[in-house]
Parts: sequence; C-alpha cells; structure tokens
Amino acid sequence: MTQRTDAGAATDSAAGRAAATATLPAPALDTDALLDDPGIRIVVCCGSGGVGKTTTAAALGVRAAERGRKVVVLTIDPARRLAQSMGIDSLDNIPRRVAGIDGESAGELHAMMLDMKRTFDEIVEAHADGERARAILENPFYQSLSAGFAGTQEYMAMEKLGQLRARNEWDLIIVDTPPSRSALDFLDAPKRLGSFLDGKFIKLLMAPAKVGGRAGMKFLNVGMSMMTGTLGKLLGGQFLRDVQTFVAAMDTMFGGFRTRADATYKLLQAPGTAFLVVATPEQDALREAAYFVERLAAEDMPLAGLVLNRVHGSDAARLSAERALAAAENLDGVGIVDQTAGKAGLRDPADWSVASPEAVADPSEHEDIEDRKPDPEPAPEAATESVTEAASVEQLTAGLLRLHAERMQVVAREQRTRDRFTALHPEVAMTQVAALPGDVHDLEGLRAIGDRLATGSDPAGAA
Repeated sequence: MTQRTDAGAATDSAAGRAAATATLPAPALDTDALLDDPGIRIVVCCGSGGVGKTTTAAALGVRAAERGRKVVVLTIDPARRLAQSMGIDSLDNIPRRVAGIDGESAGELHAMMLDMKRTFDEIVEAHADGERARAILENPFYQSLSAGFAGTQEYMAMEKLGQLRARNEWDLIIVDTPPSRSALDFLDAPKRLGSFLDGKFIKLLMAPAKVGGRAGMKFLNVGMSMMTGTLGKLLGGQFLRDVQTFVAAMDTMFGGFRTRADATYKLLQAPGTAFLVVATPEQDALREAAYFVERLAAEDMPLAGLVLNRVHGSDAARLSAERALAAAENLDGVGIVDQTAGKAGLRDPADWSVASPEAVADPSEHEDIEDRKPDPEPAPEAATESVTEAASVEQLTAGLLRLHAERMQVVAREQRTRDRFTALHPEVAMTQVAALPGDVHDLEGLRAIGDRLATGSDPAGAA
C-alpha cells in the first residue's frame, strides 16, 4: 500500500511539473522567415493522415512564390485537391506552372503530383540500356512491384525529391509527404526497399545470373529445383521465374537504388532542409506529431516547428460552457435568464388573462375594484400566437447557448491537448491555423491559410 501511495505521489508530482511547464507558451514559428531564407531549399510537410499536409504545403508554396521565390510543390495526395485549388486541370509527374501568382516581386510557382510507377520507370530508363529497360518494364514482377509494393510510394517520393534537387531549377522545393498509415513511413521507406533489394532472397535469385554460362545454368537448375519444393508451392513457379528474370535484368541497378536512397537521406539531414510537422489539436494527431518530433531528433534531421491546423475558438470566450448550459436550462425551466423578483416566466396560455398586467389592479389608483370596468381579454388566438413566438425565441436562445457550450468544451479540450504536447516538447516552435468555415478550393483560400500560418492566427471567431 505504501509503495502504491509513493508511486501515486510521484505521478502527481510529475503531472504537476508538466502542468506548470504547459502554462508557458510554445515559441512562435515564423513561417515567413523560413520561406524567405535563401539557405532553405527544401521544406518537408509531414504528419499523420488527414491533418491538412496538402493544404499547408500548397499554401506555403503560394506564399513563398508571392514573396519572390521560384517554388515547386510536390504532392502525393490522391484526392487531387491541390490541382483544384491551384486552378490546374490535372497534375502529373511533370511540374506545371501555376497562374495567378501576385505581388510586385513575385516569383514562380510550379506544382506536380507524384506518379509512383512513372517515377520508377524513369529510373529504369535512365540506368539501363534500351533492350534491358524494355525487358524490365514488361516484366510482370516489376509491374507489380512498381505499382503496389509496400513502401514503393514513399521511396519514389524520395527519388523524385532527389531528382528535383539535382536539377537545381527551383529556389525552394516543398514536399507533401504520402498519406501513409504512419508519418514515419516517409523516412523508413528507402531503408525498407534497400533492405528488400539487398535481402537474402534477392541475392539467392541473383546468384545464377552472376555465375553465368553453363555453370550458371546448372546452378540455376539446382536452385530452381530446391525452391520448387518450398517456395514454388507457396508462390508458384511462374512467379519465381518472373522474379528471377527481373533480378537478372536489374542486377546492375540494385546498387544505384541504395546509393540514391542514402544520398537523399543525407539531403534531408542537411542544413538547407526544414521539416514542418503538421497536426490538428486532437489527441491521436498530436501523439503522432510528438513521436515524429522525437524521431527527427534521433535521425539528426532539422525540425523547423509544428503547424497546428483547424484550431477552434470563440469571440464569446468570456461566457464559459458551464454558465451557458446553466442559462439554457434556466430558459427551458422558467423562460427567463437569471430571473429576478418582479419578472415572471412564460405561463400556459390558459392563464394569460390572470397573468396579464391588464387583469391586475394598479395600486396607485383608489377606485373600488367593483366600479372598475374589466379590460377585455385578449383573443385566444392572439394570446397563443404571442406565447408561441416568445417560446420559440427562448428555445432558439437556449439552443444557441448549448451550441456555444459545446464550442467552449471543444476549445478547452484542444487547449489541454496542446498544453500536454508543449509540456513534453517545450522547445518546438508552433504556429496555429484557425479553422475555416469551409474547404479551401482556390488560390484565395490558400492565401488565407498562408496569412494564418504567418501570423499564428488567433482562433477566436473561427468557424
């Protein structure tokens, strides 16, 4: 029992220290300074799925271009929202110039969408002669690998980034990382694909091709007979032959994959690269963001800061959720907010004549009540209509108060989640983007996001 109490005390103490740290605001992230820095050549927007990486990358691209830089935005988003928001009919593996970039010293903005298979094909065509390249491109195993092998999309994103940087055509490359299950897939993909290409299974299949001649054919026959009894039953003989043909054709290229992967990885570690972790103020998204921040630090990759998207607020924040709910319940109960003496609530229409001022004697008059002519009772229809209108106003007000209470509860929950992240990572600079009332679908919307990124917009009044 004593040990449990001590442990609880230690936990409470740690929680107290975290709460104390959380009261300090996170350092402000200056996105304009980041975009204006000529030494920054690559900005990588990363984070878990559905947090707004694509919109953030596009907004940063528009803002950087309108501040004078020549920018290309590489997106891997299959929803094609980037193309729509930039007024381009479609995006493909070739950078397309975006029209409508304003500003006295405006630069240029180009956008492209990764075509995973086409990028893989380009690698084959660039590193193999015509006959060998054709054999690879037509190989069934290659077609399956290039279209859907786990990690291929992330690896090809890295390949395309390396190609764009090598061309030295743009001042700034902004990368929207793939919508993977985990934000870490983008960093892990080159190693995973490299490990696959260097694996024992691939080396075993490459051995016959390396031996060559009759000895190679003899080794191939022995190897195939050995695998027929095991892998052949599981995968099928034709599949194994396709893999061997692919490996034989790709033999000279395997080392290039590893070399380029290592080069791109070092490029991401270079001072000219900046990572922006994008998240929403939700527990799962910020947990993933915290994990990614720690992974970037472990890999010695430069983190610029955190973009906190879709933050909610209210211009009426002085009215707490508790008070709003109490007022709504008061309206439902007696019809008057903060009822005081002399104020009556709504009553049943049948009691209207009794409750109305016309039916009550004025104490300032000294006439006998019997001598006084009673005022005519209001028509039942008019009384009912008045009460119904008053009741509808009260109901509407109560409903609005409840909506406000819900909003304030969301604001409080987001603040607590944000505070927990800041307590764990007080060194991470942050900018927050207030939630917009609708989706971003044009350049004006991207400019609005860019403004909010630059100013760390106050979420008060955000929808």
